[in-house]
Amino acid sequence: MEPLVIANKAFQSRLIVGTGKYKDGPETRAAIEAIEKGYTRYTAVAGIPEIRRAIVDRHAADFATNYAPDECVFTAGGKLALFNAIEVLVERGDEVVLPIPFWVSFKDIIQFAGGTPVLVHAKEEENFRITAGMIEAAVTDRTKAIILNTPSNPSGAVVSPEDLEAIVRLAHRRGIYLLLDECYIYLNFEGTSISGAQFQDCKEHLVVLGSLSKTYAMTGWRAGYALGPKPVIAAMGKLQSQSTSNTTSFVQYAAIAAVSGSQQCVADMRTEYIQLRDRMLGGLATIPGITCTVPQGAFYVYPNVSAFFGKPGAGSASALASRLLGEAHVVCVPGEAFGTDEHLRFSYATSAEVIDKGIERMRSFFGGLD
Repeated sequence: MEPLVIANKAFQSRLIVGTGKYKDGPETRAAIEAIEKGYTRYTAVAGIPEIRRAIVDRHAADFATNYAPDECVFTAGGKLALFNAIEVLVERGDEVVLPIPFWVSFKDIIQFAGGTPVLVHAKEEENFRITAGMIEAAVTDRTKAIILNTPSNPSGAVVSPEDLEAIVRLAHRRGIYLLLDECYIYLNFEGTSISGAQFQDCKEHLVVLGSLSKTYAMTGWRAGYALGPKPVIAAMGKLQSQSTSNTTSFVQYAAIAAVSGSQQCVADMRTEYIQLRDRMLGGLATIPGITCTVPQGAFYVYPNVSAFFGKPGAGSASALASRLLGEAHVVCVPGEAFGTDEHLRFSYATSAEVIDKGIERMRSFFGGLD
């Protein structure tokens, strides 16, 4: 039986809605053209002027922000933008407020910089919702930064517009940097997406962390960016000059094509994801013992599987994930990686056929635990 991957499997190119098939997007053709023209040499560390302008223009058009190109750095993926931002902002002894569940790299990167994660536990019974009050209760005199990932990986939770603005203003008032992880901002299923950066009177303490991986299915291209105050962006550029230097030259041209072209593919993909989410949730509901919140964005489900922990060989989420891989040939990520003990993360960024097959295998596996 061939392993069935329903985790960490983003769309590899542009989705043809309703078919589960894909086609190359304009970014592929732009990259090929750039290579053929010989655009394969070093560039400015922070990115060529055209990509920085394209990024700020896209953000301005979508979220009414007003960044200048020198307030943007183009990075080798959104993870590098996050890493560089924390490295230049966080010093030993600083605290960073971090909601749980969190993306797997957040905690480690904070600790690598010498900072102390201050964990804010979202409640599953409240759909993993993060509020301004929860964040404010975690802030101390040692708080240097807050990380906010909305929509969330892994839970798909979305911070409400009211709470988002309140958190932005709290951070600005207290002189704390708010790191806004917007990797899934275009995959918000709850209506019009807003960016915390649109509260422009607070932008002095905001750093936006973005990625083209999820929005344009450019996972392997390693294309990300940060928007923020000039001194922070300049420091991130200096750090980047001593690590990766510039992002791959022809990837920058591919990124220009992605963010500057028609955005209909993004809307189409979001519509398809909602349908796939509902299919995945419907399938999970047929497995006795599994409960799951309803993701408001991104492309993950985060079901609670603690009802099975009393079964032989199933004493933890990690144990269940290992057995699912070895016995049912279904790939997932255990909740311990995200700061919780009772959950598994599955991705529904695949076809309906694969989802149905995965549900069938999981139903058989969990049923067999009895």
